[in-house]
Formats: sequence, structure tokens, C-alpha cells
Amino acid sequence: MSRKLVVGLSGNLTRPSKTKAFVSHIAGEVASRAGAAFSVFDIEDLGPSFPLARKLDDLDAAARAIVDQLLGADVLVVGSPTFKGSYTGLFKHFFDLLDPSSLRGKPVILAATGGGERHSLVVEHQLRPLFGFFEAQTLPTAIYASDKDFANGVLVSEAVQARGRQAVAEACRVAGVPYSVVRAA
Repeated sequence: MSRKLVVGLSGNLTRPSKTKAFVSHIAGEVASRAGAAFSVFDIEDLGPSFPLARKLDDLDAAARAIVDQLLGADVLVVGSPTFKGSYTGLFKHFFDLLDPSSLRGKPVILAATGGGERHSLVVEHQLRPLFGFFEAQTLPTAIYASDKDFANGVLVSEAVQARGRQAVAEACRVAGVPYSVVRAA
């Protein structure tokens, strides 16, 4: 039996990226608990063929390899910075290239970052419907972190970390790996 794979995708173009660090942290935790390998990418990793692609065949080999890893993953962790109340346009463009049935039943942890609390519903009002269209298995706990939850690019909020642990536990249950979570009081 092959080793399980967790893949993270961040909808950010800038580096360093709090969103990519956030997605990496979550994907790393799932992989560690599940004994899985993990990879994390951001939109920038898709390279120059990506922005003009109208179908998967338009992607170069490097971008296509990223798509193949994402489609072959046992668990996905997807996150986007919030831009004008939604995920980024290139994040959506990535998913526009995929076949509607390609993520059917795939466990997905939803995450987003934003400048303030007013964007916190982006995971429920934007990301969850997107993955519902793909019939993915979005996990119940979505995670949002605002600028105040980070210090020097590192997540410091215990409340957000607790939500992350809950989402990781849900992903482990779906993957058939035991994991207990101590809930914050």
C-alpha cells in the first residue's frame, strides 16, 4: 500500500505569505498525525503557463505535476487570502481548470486569511460552496486567521490554533488515523 499524501494549496502570489505558512502548518500537522507525506504549493509555483491556461492541457509539465499531486492527494488543505470579500481570482482560476468530478469525495480542510474579522465568513460563503460544487468532502471545521493572529508571519493565536487542531482531528478521522484533541476552554 502506498503512503498517504496531504497536499496544501495557497491562493497567494506574494512571498513570504502568511496564507502559505498557515496552509503549510495545517498540512504538516495532518501529515504528521496520519504518517503521510505532504507537499504545499502556492499559485506562484504554477509558473508562467498558468495564468493564460484555459484547460489543463495548456499547462506546462511543472504546473501539470502540481495539479496531478493535488488530484492524487488523500487530503487537501486549501487556503486563500481574502481579497475584496472572496478568495483570489487566480485561486478560482486554478479550480476552473479542473473537471467537476475530479475532487468528488476528497476530504478538504478550508482555510483563509484576511486583514480583519469582517472577512471571517469567506470560508463559509465562498470556499465551502466552491468545493460543494466539486462534491468534495469539506470538513466541518474551517479555519480563518486575521492579521492580528500572526506575529512576524507566525500564527500566535491560541484560538485559531485550537480550530486548526480540531480540523486536523477531523481529517485524521476521515483518513482512519486516531487523533485526540484537547478542546480549549
